[in-house]
Amino acid sequence: MSDQFFGGDFGPPADDPDDENPEFDGEREGDFESAGLAAPDEFVEEGDAVYADLLARLGEAAPQPRLSATRRAVELLGDPQRSYPVIHITGTNGKTSTSRIIESLLRASGLRTGLFTSPHLERVNERIMIDGVPISNEALAANWRDIEPFLDLVDTELEEAGEPHLTFFEALSVLAFASFADAPVDVAVIEVGMGGEWDSTNVADGQVAVFTPISLDHTARLGNTVAEIARTKSGIIKPAAQVVSASQPAEALAELERAAELSESTFDVEGGRFALLESTVAVGGQLVSVRGLAGTYREIFLPLYGNHQGHNAAVAVAAVESFIGGGTQALTEGVVTEGFATATSPGRLQLVGTEPTVLVDAAHNPGGAVALAAALGEYFTFDKVVAVIAVLADKDVEGIIRALDPAVTDFVVTSSSSERAIDPDELASIVVRIAGADRVLVEPDLASALDQARDLAGESEKGAVLVTGSITLVGEVITIAAAEDWK
Repeated sequence: MSDQFFGGDFGPPADDPDDENPEFDGEREGDFESAGLAAPDEFVEEGDAVYADLLARLGEAAPQPRLSATRRAVELLGDPQRSYPVIHITGTNGKTSTSRIIESLLRASGLRTGLFTSPHLERVNERIMIDGVPISNEALAANWRDIEPFLDLVDTELEEAGEPHLTFFEALSVLAFASFADAPVDVAVIEVGMGGEWDSTNVADGQVAVFTPISLDHTARLGNTVAEIARTKSGIIKPAAQVVSASQPAEALAELERAAELSESTFDVEGGRFALLESTVAVGGQLVSVRGLAGTYREIFLPLYGNHQGHNAAVAVAAVESFIGGGTQALTEGVVTEGFATATSPGRLQLVGTEPTVLVDAAHNPGGAVALAAALGEYFTFDKVVAVIAVLADKDVEGIIRALDPAVTDFVVTSSSSERAIDPDELASIVVRIAGADRVLVEPDLASALDQARDLAGESEKGAVLVTGSITLVGEVITIAAAEDWK
């Protein structure tokens, strides 16, 4: 780490602080190739040790509504988050996909990028990407060694003040900021963990603030109305920033407009100066036409499924135009073509198996489930879809199942490794009320549930298995599919 900072690869899913937080038993290393990681190296154990240290902290399911602890830690490190410009992203659905498309466009523009997202599906290295590649175990461990004494100092100060130590996500955020400074990067794309105003990533000042669609989720922590949630998320808007937003409900839009006005920031919302003009189904994804803030880009291939991904791409284009040219300079067609073509969104309608087709999607709230169901109908011609589902207890289970019901033939109810997963029998009772008992099977053991689902789907020539409802579940199935060579 350059005098003060540092750089790493590893561990199974600890779900989005904005989503879920499974426990890790320390045994699953994950499949490196499917996660885009280099082959295991001599630093794997050191990387795993970093993850174990993070897991020993207060988990992501219990974020602390404070900025002071993270601010103190980065201050002691010399404020690494100020050594590069930041694009900051929040919202309820689509944050990670939009972040990844933005990063891909920036990299196609010739910039060295940092990308911080949550959660990881298989190894924690996925959360800290440098130039499109998960941070190496060597850099992860070296950077952790460099910042650990400062984290310990902050922990001591917090303890003396009667406050909890730095949490998993607070420490991880500091690690990401330091890693990007050490790399170094030209720009960092930072996804909020939960909310925005008091999220630990908000110690960074985003030159561009990006908002994906906002809806009800995490109401116990963020508020009981869309307006309250939007108000919390609007806290990432800093003075004189450039604000780019997806289309929003009226009450959310009003909050974002108010925050932008108070901070003397520019504000552009989808459907105004920029928009998704057209999206047509193509083999392996879609062809999209986008009107950006400064240019129009027609029939560009995007290797992601679902109209919602087209809208994410439009927001990403406007964000990058805002960053690179203040919204007045068009991107070249080559940059957009390359940026879209190299964009990936693991765990979002990702193919992990064939014969039968097995898709995984991390939809874990009604909004995500609605988009998933629509994409299944628009992009695929399945005549039978068997859903393997597990959900966490704090989620709107009924809303998720009602959204999926029209697109699913049968449900196989199971459980993930998360301690917060709903008991399969309890989940099944909710599914039965909506789908009917004749369409629901219960198999608590995940491996057996997958076997049953694949057998059912295999009975039809165009049958498929869909794994959804929990990010933890999706990460576990990606690992199983790779280990068993389903493709």
